[in-house]
Amino acid sequence: MAEIKTKKNDASVEVFLQTFSEEKRKDCEVVLKMMKQASKEEPKMWGSSIVGFGSYHYKSERSRQEGDWFITGFSPRKANLTLYILPSINSYPELLKKLGKCKTSVSCLYINKLADVDTKVLKELIDTAYKKMKEKVKITSK
Repeated sequence: MAEIKTKKNDASVEVFLQTFSEEKRKDCEVVLKMMKQASKEEPKMWGSSIVGFGSYHYKSERSRQEGDWFITGFSPRKANLTLYILPSINSYPELLKKLGKCKTSVSCLYINKLADVDTKVLKELIDTAYKKMKEKVKITSK
């Protein structure tokens, strides 16, 4: 079985974010602050391109794969800013309706730039999803 490549590491989040354009970096700093407030955790790099908060151990129900993963996180990509909203972005339809211009898939929220969305709604989405996932992790880890 292949080993998971996206693991928590000691790379610097600040150094990573400095590699982006000023506009993308400013958007990342806003999301970083929101996720830090929601999680009360320090950001960590996961792999070479994901900033994650918190962690939990999972075992896949469909395969024998298991490992550690972040509870929430984001990754500045060339095309957009990807936010990882667990367990599923579709768990929050009312917030998504109010959010603004974005795309979604499974646990990912794709935003071209923060100016396209309502940041108050985004903060509520991050807060709500983090709490829900944290509770789910507590329940499954007992």
